Amino acid sequence: MNYGSDPQSAPPPPIGETANPADHPDILLSAHLWVGYDRKPPVLRDVDLDIRRGEVLGLVGQSGSGKSTLALALLGLLEKKRVRVEGTIGFDGADLLRMSESDLRALRGRKLALVLQSPLSSLNPALKIRTQLREAWRTHASGSKSECDEVIRAALESVSLPAGKEFLRKYPAQMSVGQAQRVLIAMAVLHHPALLIADEATSALDVITQSEILALFRHLNRTTGMAVLYISHDLASVAGICDRIAILHEGQIVELGAAEQVLGNPQHDYTRRLMAAIPKISYPSGSREKAATASAG
Repeated sequence: MNYGSDPQSAPPPPIGETANPADHPDILLSAHLWVGYDRKPPVLRDVDLDIRRGEVLGLVGQSGSGKSTLALALLGLLEKKRVRVEGTIGFDGADLLRMSESDLRALRGRKLALVLQSPLSSLNPALKIRTQLREAWRTHASGSKSECDEVIRAALESVSLPAGKEFLRKYPAQMSVGQAQRVLIAMAVLHHPALLIADEATSALDVITQSEILALFRHLNRTTGMAVLYISHDLASVAGICDRIAILHEGQIVELGAAEQVLGNPQHDYTRRLMAAIPKISYPSGSREKAATASAG
């Protein structure tokens, strides 16, 4: 679609209607978006994206493709004075783009949750973990201290973290990056949201911890029914946990389908290039035979 030489004066592409939940009860969120920053070329162009209830949807694209812009647009966190957003975001019977900021704040953290890539900078370094979890709970709930502590205990246990006083007294700097990321996830699932958006949530982690966090997302999805939008630049990292995969390239979704179809039979040239770029482990000639012989001995 040609936007002309002046993106500020060019009209946005025609925006269609989001899916009607009455006609598509399996759809949790349906977005059709166009996003532009000031006089710069559009960041997102005519993006259509549906997220089904209880699924893990992977959104893959290289740096600068618009992945984080899409995540922030879905949550209503783009700076409205600098950013032009057109379209619709249907969620739970409402259009998020036309909701007031106070209504959006009531949804964020309760029905829509976000986990970012840098846990140690997302957590407040001056507050103990217990304080931060309690504040997150009180934002959308009321009740006694014991009720709050019980919810926190369950959330920590759901992400395989200790819920004892010693751990809760820690500050973020006293934890590993992997533990801090699990705390963020626990904070995100305190109120059992319908949708968790994980934006590059494993990119700051080592390979083993990354694998553990990916398995945790899938476990939470299966045990709670929470849908997950897993955003990454790494196609390999989404292969094991996603039901469907969307490929975002230069602000447009160029391919969307079941994970096995996108990974096994990619249709778009950019997806094929992503697949070709996945590192493959090679062995020196005879090394596997030597390893097998040594193991047998």
